[in-house]
Amino acid sequence: MLFFIILILTLIASCVLPWWAIVIISFLSAFFIAKTSRHAFWSGSFAIFIAWIIMALFKSVPNNYILAKRVADLFHLPHWILLLIVTAIIGGLVAGMSALSGYYLKKAFSK
Repeated sequence: MLFFIILILTLIASCVLPWWAIVIISFLSAFFIAKTSRHAFWSGSFAIFIAWIIMALFKSVPNNYILAKRVADLFHLPHWILLLIVTAIIGGLVAGMSALSGYYLKKAFSK
């Protein structure tokens, strides 16, 4: 449930909000819904990992991956898919840590 909430809210919000909105979405979702710390971290991480891959492909497919290829060349990466995976991992870690922080804040207030 937490995974899908973060995923859907991120896909909707990423059309109009900056990239760091994932932090707020993950934090608040985990604060209200997460049951364990493991559940919070992995749900936030995988939801944003998938959301960022979807959004990157949504923006790269129409221009035939021209920008993704050039940025991959800039970072000396052999293929644009590797750039896609690296950025999704970074986003997943940010969201996972944010969701974990939301869960721990909930635990701190519940004691």
